[in-house]
Amino acid sequence: MCAAKLVENVRQSFRSGVTKPIDWRIKQLNGIVKLVNENEQLLIQAVLRDIRKPKFETVLSELIVVKNEANHAINNIHQWVQPTYLSKYLHQGFDSIYLQKEPLGVTLIIGAWNYPILLVLAPLVGAIAAGNCAVLKPSEVSSTTANAIAELLPKYLDQDCFPVWQGGIEETTEILDQKFDHIFYTGSSFVGKKVMAAAAKNLTPVTLELGGKSPAYIDKESNIDIVANRITWGKFINSGQTCTSCDYILCHEAVVDEFCKAVKKRILHCFGEDPKQSLDLSRIINDRNFSRIAKLMDDVPSSKLVVGGVRDPSERYIAPTVYRDISMDDTIMQGEIFGPLMPIISVSGHEEAIRIMNSGEKPLAMYVFSNNNKVVDDVLDNVSSGGTTVNDVLMQAAVPNVPFGGVGNSGMGSYHGKFGFNTFTHERPVVQRTQGMEMLVESRYPPYTEKNLSMISWLISEKKGGYCNIL
Repeated sequence: MCAAKLVENVRQSFRSGVTKPIDWRIKQLNGIVKLVNENEQLLIQAVLRDIRKPKFETVLSELIVVKNEANHAINNIHQWVQPTYLSKYLHQGFDSIYLQKEPLGVTLIIGAWNYPILLVLAPLVGAIAAGNCAVLKPSEVSSTTANAIAELLPKYLDQDCFPVWQGGIEETTEILDQKFDHIFYTGSSFVGKKVMAAAAKNLTPVTLELGGKSPAYIDKESNIDIVANRITWGKFINSGQTCTSCDYILCHEAVVDEFCKAVKKRILHCFGEDPKQSLDLSRIINDRNFSRIAKLMDDVPSSKLVVGGVRDPSERYIAPTVYRDISMDDTIMQGEIFGPLMPIISVSGHEEAIRIMNSGEKPLAMYVFSNNNKVVDDVLDNVSSGGTTVNDVLMQAAVPNVPFGGVGNSGMGSYHGKFGFNTFTHERPVVQRTQGMEMLVESRYPPYTEKNLSMISWLISEKKGGYCNIL
């Protein structure tokens, strides 16, 4: 079936009104939970085959999160769909004024390969809860997982409302040529610009979940062993192929030696003397990305290597690798790494760290480690990012009641929990009044008089106290 016909069929399903009843939405959300529960091993094996992600990480960072998203929506949807009643002016005292929660219609969700289950099904939860239909486009790069989703989804969800569209660049271009009511894309900023350009042809709103060089600042007033534990985990989970990963470290010069030693020790603890033999370390997704990361490694002098540096193209294996004394001019700092390389830049304090962080595009995530609240507050007040966790990593993206999204070059819009519901919802303002009591609006009609103008101006003026909270 061509893309145009597929989208038209989905639009007909939406126009039938099938997605509007809350019970139907809950049934679909329960279908997502059931899909994950009944096919956990199949999904784990699919991701393992695509990226050799360990079971622990797949369950923790994808399957549990998806189920939590769906269950959170099920538990709260009756509240979310209620109209929001607003304050009124005196002359509207007999009116009902509220925001009606309308589904946008037919949406497109384009997932990413690094978390191939999560980044398709989590936004789908918001689309379903809001009463939309959705065409799902899983990433062809993680092809085994994409095929699994395409096979499983029609068994658990309404296939007329949630079809899966598969393929590469040509097929993605074809589906983007269709008119949607919203497009939700997760991936790189480079492709995000293309998605936004395609959406602009139909004036389609977009949510773009992108990435960037997300920094972490380590202050001298820190427990360095704890910091090393947390950053090492956050950096090397999924072999660094995480959009909210610590892309680079800004470390206070007073503790940089201690931090390097602590990270080296932590890597040994987590992955052993030969990380290649560890079952807890993912592989690079494909040869193209392996070559890109290997080129970054080639451009760093061996004198800056703290630990790692080993790679094997036959397995697309790159060891957890740490470099120190990196400068902002080095090749490794010119773009998002998206791999298991940790560059460390020594700074004189948080003021220098702030200047460096503000010298580039706004990142998706920013982390600050310090036991000094003033340092933390200074960084938070002076550096913009999509999200932030203080004294840990990744947590800003881990809970369903906190919005997740970027700012500037790292994306636009957000989701998770009610924020996902809001993303796929149009809040239509409704003013509802009776056909009686015409005397209350008589003064607005011609012939106009100065007396009527003065009276109306007084009634609607906030400055004169005409604003009230009559609900």
